[in-house]
Amino acid sequence: MSAPEPRTGMFLTAQWRRLVMLNHEIDPAVLAPLVPRGVELDTWDDGRHLVSVVGFQFLDTRLLGVPVPFHRDFDEVNLRFYVRRKGPEGWRRGVVFVQEIVPRPALAAVARLAYGERYVARPMRHRVDLRDGDLAPGGLVGYAWHDAGSWHRVHATTTGDPEPLVEGSHEQFVTEHYWGYAAQRGGGTLEYRVEHPSWRVRRTREAGLECDVAHVYGPQFTEALAAAPVSAFVADGSPVVVRRPTRLTRPDLDA
Repeated sequence: MSAPEPRTGMFLTAQWRRLVMLNHEIDPAVLAPLVPRGVELDTWDDGRHLVSVVGFQFLDTRLLGVPVPFHRDFDEVNLRFYVRRKGPEGWRRGVVFVQEIVPRPALAAVARLAYGERYVARPMRHRVDLRDGDLAPGGLVGYAWHDAGSWHRVHATTTGDPEPLVEGSHEQFVTEHYWGYAAQRGGGTLEYRVEHPSWRVRRTREAGLECDVAHVYGPQFTEALAAAPVSAFVADGSPVVVRRPTRLTRPDLDA
């Protein structure tokens, strides 16, 4: 019998909503220098490595249960890839962030301090086509940020109704990694758990990334992100809980 998964105290609660997720195949050699100690690259079931550009709305954000004035609702765009680590209860499938973009310096500073994540602050804006408080059929969802004199954006136009995840799909692989890992100065690694229910997803008839990839993420990502995504969808999202991080111990780091 597997051991129960551990729970640390709650650090952050929020709603993650209207997530645009563009998923690209990438050479694992690009990711290898970014893998924190104690974890390994995870692959989809056909052995491919994926990197995802994700844009979404962060709503009703609370730190330690307390809403922070002027910092409750904001956008985020991140670039991430997928890893795993063997815990007592089995594989912990997680993500590592290459970069996370938010609109306010205080948000970036808190995330860097608490988790060691690669947050930066940039002016941001979004367009989300709504009808009666929900995504409009065939609506556009897009998130943009301003960097080095230009606007960059990730966007998708949905089609059809939201559907539950299909077992073994790209959508399930991308959305059901419930751990985060962040490399620390000095060679350590932080691990934290993200909790949310399974998301419903909407297909897209058009999706894209308009971005100076070399400037924003580094030239090593240009080839992967310039290619057509292997999948693109919009997830409805849900309430989330982000648990306090823990530092991996020496045996875990050396595993």
